[in-house]
Parts: sequence; C-alpha cells; structure tokens
Amino acid sequence: QVRLVESGGGLVQSGGSLRLSCAASGISFFSLYVLEWHRQAPGKQRELVATIIREGSPIYADSVKGRFTISRDNVKNTMYLQMNTLKPDDTAVYYCAVPARGRWGQGTQVTVSS
Repeated sequence: QVRLVESGGGLVQSGGSLRLSCAASGISFFSLYVLEWHRQAPGKQRELVATIIREGSPIYADSVKGRFTISRDNVKNTMYLQMNTLKPDDTAVYYCAVPARGRWGQGTQVTVSS
C-alpha cells in the first residue's frame, strides 16, 4: 500500500524559508510518477501549488512562481518543496500527492507570521 508522509512544516516569519519533504513507501517505479504539492488554507479550496513530472520543467501556480521549488529524489522515493520568501498568504496545510495512485499525505501545517 502506498503511503506518503510529509514533514518540515512549522511557524516562520514573513520572508523566511521552509523545506517540506514527502517520503513515499510501498510504491514501485517512483521515478515514473507525476508528483504534486497542494495546499489548503482555512475557508478556501485546496489549491495545486506545484507539479513535477518525469521530464520537462516543473509547473507552478502563479502565486508561488519564483519563490517555491519542487524537486524529487528517485533513489530515496522522496519529493520536496523548497519555499522561500514566504508570505502570510502562504499559510495553509500542505499536502503531497501521487495522483495516478490516488494517494495523499496527511498534511503538514505551514504558518507564516507577518
């Protein structure tokens, strides 16, 4: 069974940085999958933040472009989200996902104080 476990969330001041990790287990051929990071702020719909595919450039939501970087380590079966120049509007629960397998992580809280 595929399991995704996020880590790295926390409280940071505006302008700061955080790096989220998402470790996948129970999945073969991890390198073949499209991976995504989503977030959901209180009272808002879940938002796709970043996507990384096997080949080609990552895709980002306009709201995070230039500040966030998605990456993957296919040896460690882990994906990452480096978040720089954080803003209070980035406050949300962040989820990693492997959409082809219908699997989501449990979420990690990111809170950015002004």
